[in-house]
Order: sequence, then structure tokens, then C-alpha cells
Amino acid sequence: MKKTFTYLLVCTTQLFIFSCKDKKLTEVTVEVPLPENQEKVITQSSPKDVKATEGYFQLYTLPFEYNALAPHIDSQTMENHYSKHYLTYTNNTNKLLDDVEDKSLSVEDLLKKLDLTNIDLRNNLGGYYNHTLFFEILSPKASEKPTDTLMGAIHATFGDFDNFKKEFSTAAEKQFGSGWAWLVVDKAGKLQITTSQNQDNPLMPKQPIQGTPILCIDVWEHAYYLSYQYKRRKYIDAFFNCIDWKKVQEKYENAIKK
Repeated sequence: MKKTFTYLLVCTTQLFIFSCKDKKLTEVTVEVPLPENQEKVITQSSPKDVKATEGYFQLYTLPFEYNALAPHIDSQTMENHYSKHYLTYTNNTNKLLDDVEDKSLSVEDLLKKLDLTNIDLRNNLGGYYNHTLFFEILSPKASEKPTDTLMGAIHATFGDFDNFKKEFSTAAEKQFGSGWAWLVVDKAGKLQITTSQNQDNPLMPKQPIQGTPILCIDVWEHAYYLSYQYKRRKYIDAFFNCIDWKKVQEKYENAIKK
């Protein structure tokens, strides 16, 4: 006895019944009810919507949207980095500084006099300062190279911009594990490249090279892993397309005045 197999094909609002026996296609129209509630449209949040708890410090507000640095830094990475990591460091720092008597101290002053055995404050205050500087020097309208006195100082110290870029990139790439690479103005007013682990920075006591940071790159994996995975050097190369050299120039001029 021959068996007949029936196949049902569903296509939006129509059912098609196909029989292998008679090879006829029968069209049956059925009514498909619309969902009672309209689907919510998921929209990307804005950095302007992110607010820290009231306290000693506030977030630096990004002057551009999360997707503005794409394809160099993708929007999801920027949103997670800014609204999760940076916000957490800021809120934790404010809680830890509730009992500070002198509210006039700047973040730089607090870092310079920091007790390094206070691990919670070291990590969170460092995380707040480091991320603030990192976001300050990013721009979707970045210029390729610095100009004016900063370019002159780079040439005097490193020979030329390309050599500086190579040395800075290599330092960032070779920083083992989580950490940062920095361009700083040291106490003699000269430029130096250095690195730090975790959320340490060159303003803290007992750093290999101390100075005033004017440029930094975050090489924690949360800063690049969604787009670049283990290819840290590609992220570093992309970072150079996002540097606001005018802002770095301002920081350099302020540093040498001190």
C-alpha cells in the first residue's frame, strides 16, 4: 500500500498544501491576527543620558554620540565603556570620598598624595581620572597630527611624529595584561612615554616615570575586544584616527606652564 506524505508550507498569511500523490498545489487563505501590542523600537541611548550619583566628581560628558568614532571604535564598545565602566568608577570614587574634608582638592592633587595601600581608592580614583582623560582626547573630527609647540616638542624628543607614534604604539602593545600607555610631561618639562598597570597612572606616587599625562590609551580588553579580539595592535592603530590633537595641545601647554 502506497503511503501519501503531506507537506505544509507556511508563508506569512497563506498555507500551501502539497501532496506527493497528486502533485497538486492547493492554496488556502487564512487570517493571521496582528499582535495586540506594537513592538517597541529599540533605540541607542545617548551619553547625555548618563548621570553619576551626586558627589565629589561628575562624568565628563561626551560631545558626540557613541557611534561617532565608528568604524575605528564601535558604538557598543563606546557605550559599554562610557556608561558602564567609567560610570562605575565615578560612582565608586564619590562614595569613597564622602568623608574627605577638603572638597577643593582636584583629582590631580588627590592622586599625587594617594596612599597606595588604599586599594579601593587607588583603583577607582585612578579609573575615574584615566577614563576622563581618555574620553576628553577622543574626537570624530580628529586631525592626523599635532601642530605648533607640541609637534616641535615631539620632534625634539622622538625625532619625528612617525617615530613617536611607533614608540607609543609599541609601549601600548607590550603592556602586559590590563593597563594604559601614556604621553606625559615630566618635571623637567620634557615628553616621555610610559605605561601603567590596572588603573594606576603617572600622577601617583612610586610610578616608574612620573609626570602630567596629556595623552593616554586604554588597553584593558573592554576598550577594544568586541571589534578587535586579541588584535590589540589593530585597535592601537585605529585609536590614532580618533585623537583630538587640539585638546592634547591644550593639555601640553597647561603642563609646561606648571
